[in-house]
Amino acid sequence: MQITASLVKELRERTGAGMMDCKKALQEANGDIEAAIEEMRKSGAANAAKKAGRIAAEGIISIKQDDNTAIILEINCETDFVAKDENFLKFSDDVIDAIATQSPGDVDTLMGLTVGDRSLEEANQQLIAKVGEKITVRRFEKRTSKGQLGTYLHGNRIGVIVELDGGDEALAKDLAMHIAASKPVCISEDQVSEDILNKEKEIFSAQAAESGKPADIIEKMVTGRIKKYLKEITLLGQPFVKDPDQTVAQLLKSANATVTSFLRYEVGEGIEKKEDNFAEEVMSQAKGA
Repeated sequence: MQITASLVKELRERTGAGMMDCKKALQEANGDIEAAIEEMRKSGAANAAKKAGRIAAEGIISIKQDDNTAIILEINCETDFVAKDENFLKFSDDVIDAIATQSPGDVDTLMGLTVGDRSLEEANQQLIAKVGEKITVRRFEKRTSKGQLGTYLHGNRIGVIVELDGGDEALAKDLAMHIAASKPVCISEDQVSEDILNKEKEIFSAQAAESGKPADIIEKMVTGRIKKYLKEITLLGQPFVKDPDQTVAQLLKSANATVTSFLRYEVGEGIEKKEDNFAEEVMSQAKGA
């Protein structure tokens, strides 16, 4: 039986296992998805299947820099306790080393890479079985530059890579630290999308209209708020964290440097965390009794 991409996708969604493991299980089960799940539960993927529906929003950010190349990686788990576990940290080291040496294009390809005598996907499943939590290699990026690369890691929860044209190592490091703290959306105002601007204009216009002031005054109020908003979200418009009397743009001008790109990762950003409500849980159990 032909193992289709949709069949592999369904098995991944139902088990939380990696693409290569799912494809292999389906091949061995001759395309029978229920049989594949049963066999995966008997193997090292068993605990992973049970934990697939859990939310993994904790974890760590890792950075590896070597000359003109820098790598940033996020791996998630369910609790900060496991994020400090030596087995989890060792797995993170293995993953980032594999990215450095084998340059995979995406997470699926990465997890299929062999490290030692097993694939990273197999190592991931074994780690899940060992620590008892869902573990997910969420994202990574590898940057190579002819310019100046700077990195900064705040604990293991926020990581930044910044690329400069001009400047030096100290400036790149300072800017990476600034980006970690100030969380810019983009480098300059011309990179802010029209959709974001229009949405903010609508909000500011509605707020200003409540003042009851004339239309021309409201227009000036909205224009002023938009200018302030753009300074807040763009790297060049922000006050430099180590010297708030000057903007990042002024700092770069004095150093005859420009920022060509940056990446900022924060653990769990964009992942909806589950909020436990003890009262609701007790009520739910009482109703079911």
